[in-house]
Amino acid sequence: MPQADGQHSEIGGGKPAAAPRPSNVPLTTAAARGGSATVAAGGLDAAYNYGPTVMIDGGRTRMWWCSQYGSAPPPGDDILYAEAPTLDGPFTGPGGGVPRAVLSGSGDGHFDGRHTCDPSVIRVGATYYLYYTGAAEDHAFGNSIGVATSPDGLTWTRANGGRPIVEPAHDVHRDNVYGAGQPSAVYLDGWFYLMFTDTTGRATTPNGAGQFVLRSRDPVFGGGVESLGKHGFEAVPATNSPRTSSVIEAFSADLMWVEALDAFVIADETKTGTRISFFDRSFTTHPYQPIVVGGPWQEGPGLARRPDGHAPLSAVDPCGQVPFDVVRATVIGAATAPTDLRHYGLDVKGVNACPDPARTLAVLDGLAAPSPTRTMDLLTGGKLIRVDRRSVAVALSGQVLDQRPPQFDKLPVAATIASAGPAVQAKDRGVAFVLDGKLWPVDSPAAPVLNGSVAQTISPAQWDAYPTGSSLVR
Repeated sequence: MPQADGQHSEIGGGKPAAAPRPSNVPLTTAAARGGSATVAAGGLDAAYNYGPTVMIDGGRTRMWWCSQYGSAPPPGDDILYAEAPTLDGPFTGPGGGVPRAVLSGSGDGHFDGRHTCDPSVIRVGATYYLYYTGAAEDHAFGNSIGVATSPDGLTWTRANGGRPIVEPAHDVHRDNVYGAGQPSAVYLDGWFYLMFTDTTGRATTPNGAGQFVLRSRDPVFGGGVESLGKHGFEAVPATNSPRTSSVIEAFSADLMWVEALDAFVIADETKTGTRISFFDRSFTTHPYQPIVVGGPWQEGPGLARRPDGHAPLSAVDPCGQVPFDVVRATVIGAATAPTDLRHYGLDVKGVNACPDPARTLAVLDGLAAPSPTRTMDLLTGGKLIRVDRRSVAVALSGQVLDQRPPQFDKLPVAATIASAGPAVQAKDRGVAFVLDGKLWPVDSPAAPVLNGSVAQTISPAQWDAYPTGSSLVR
């Protein structure tokens, strides 16, 4: 789809803040980086490569994108997967070699029978969620949005009984007959946020450009759905309820939450590159002026994000600097379709993200870094946990830094995960470390194994009788 170069639409509503927050504040950026080489271009007979979703997941950079392999039936779009040590690639399939096709058309007459494309992947706890565009055939308004789940990001199971979770609203039929698709998901404060295109939405422009936002505490949006409308988020009976407000005039955009700036960002393509636009938590105002990650492009960007769809922290200055990195298709290939995925980025400098302990705990949550005692320190759930083994800290964290942030020195150590320390497991409860006589639940069964701990099986009643510490769930 062509990209739109429009202006933001304003959305009213929401509870007024006690003190108005400054808006359209200019940001200072450092020199741009990347763009010198193609980091991924598919393999085998991949005719095109575009629409990536990029995840900084522990020590790996993981990427899923839209392409097509003749060896992955049925004929149609496939979602490919590859990984690399850094954003500069090269991205290869698991264990090396060509990228792997991990989700293809169902081939069974369902909404995604022929095409799966435009992935957006997040991880909540131990479960990966893949939101994607599906189509049965190439016909008018045939695109809808589905979701699949996975324990590892490689083997996917269609959720919601294989049915779409978002279909076109059919408010208005325009010349652009695309329908609903191009999803982008973020998990924040217990809510699954889903931004997407719907060319049939009431609030789209005449060419079908627009981005709509739904949220629910249910990852398949089966209930408790709220839609971002003219008066903020409002409950709606279904995900195809009338689309009354578009947050930005664009196609193929990506969404991310930036804790250091206390803002959502939307990345979309304009004439000069990838525009990064900032929105407050209710999508009511623009706290900062947009910035642009320059360079060539042919199809929408994938923001480099942490597993929950939040911005990664700066490895140099996590409280004073925010990295914005995107991967996007840069040329039209032999199949007259976008390909040659390249990495571009820049940093926003001079951010005062940790002015007090409360903000420090929020901004650095999920971060692991070296401790003064040659172990690792993990900040999670508002507590600093000392971890003897680095592999365990990696398994429990959202991001690992090689240099210790000075802000860690101001936080007390709440507990220590000693090597081979005690752990327990119970039916329907999960797994937990036992630290100072308290249960600290984890969502990674591998964490006790990596720690050399043998999880003792206890009854649910015994589990419930334990005093509880903080959760170590990512």
